[in-house]
Amino acid sequence: MAFTLDMYQTLGLAIILLLLGNWIKSKVGVFQKYFIPAPVIGGFLFSILLLIGHSTGAFDFEFDSNLKNFFMVVFFTSVGFLASFSLLKKGGVGVALFLFTAIILVIIQNGVGVALAKAFGLNPGIGLAAGSIPLTGGHGTSGAFGPYLEERGVVGATVVAIASATYGLVSGCVIGGPIAKKLMEKFHLACVKDCEMKNTKAEEALVTEKSIFKAVCMIGIAMGLGACITPVIKEAGLSLPAYLIPMLIAAIMRNIVDGTANKTPINEISIVGNVCLSLFLSMALMSMKLWQLADLALPLITILLIQTVIMGLFAYYVTFNIMGRDYDAAVMATGHCGFGMGATPNAIANMEAFTSVNGFSTKAFFVIPLVGSLFIDFFNAVIIQTFTSIFVG
Repeated sequence: MAFTLDMYQTLGLAIILLLLGNWIKSKVGVFQKYFIPAPVIGGFLFSILLLIGHSTGAFDFEFDSNLKNFFMVVFFTSVGFLASFSLLKKGGVGVALFLFTAIILVIIQNGVGVALAKAFGLNPGIGLAAGSIPLTGGHGTSGAFGPYLEERGVVGATVVAIASATYGLVSGCVIGGPIAKKLMEKFHLACVKDCEMKNTKAEEALVTEKSIFKAVCMIGIAMGLGACITPVIKEAGLSLPAYLIPMLIAAIMRNIVDGTANKTPINEISIVGNVCLSLFLSMALMSMKLWQLADLALPLITILLIQTVIMGLFAYYVTFNIMGRDYDAAVMATGHCGFGMGATPNAIANMEAFTSVNGFSTKAFFVIPLVGSLFIDFFNAVIIQTFTSIFVG
């Protein structure tokens, strides 16, 4: 029995699964501990149902992908608006150094993924699907680049990327604390008085219908311009993800607005982007074809375990040294484990767990969220595209 869902039915099911995921997350502590996104929970449960239907031949589902692609482009366009180079400059040397460190890790993760995939006789795209796409990128980047790789013949890329992203959320939290503790003991580090938290709170602008409308208009303009430019670039022989040009245009728009007396409604843009991300992830997860993982299980586990070791060594030897070899650097090392294997909330969780015992680090709690929320997705997408162009047909 085959069920074909149109655009509206697909959206309705995605929302139901998102609400189900939220409810399950509120009841299961481990999901909260490791910051597993609600749409991942609900969508993954439905993908298991799909696996049962496929394995038994009893039923199958077909979904309309138009809204999924639309929500994906909206989210990544909103990410482009966060790339404020005035904020990067204002953040100082620490932000620039950690961004540089994170970019190095992205390159290493993709290089290792491609090399190991080739060693296993797999398409190099599978290595990218177990590289910075799911690890530094997380579920959002996985849901975007998985289908992009599959369009280039990398069978199972979406499933591999989503599974790797979920693994990364957990493993990044597991290795972060022990690494920071080892650094603290080895180098006799301690929190000093000036690293205590300052009770400062940014003023939050009131969200109104007018400000939301302005955010939607800016996102829509960037998407519209991107939709005009992307086909021209494709005709020139360069294949790009649908969201990359809109994201770049959004970044340009943001920095142009920053140079005027006007203000970009960042809070509202983030709200619109995050809502669309949740719906996009729910649609991406519920349509996963888990049976495609069967032949990739052993190679994927091996690749991910090696990526975990590399993350730990990188945080210990590279992040710590580049960021100053002090207490703040140790806190950023544990944060980078969560950041480089999962997402910014995992980095915050790692740092909060460590600093709650050893003392707060203002520098770490400023630098890592700034890089994680404003800059790394932008650079990661460009690097992933570069690797795809080189190694994937």
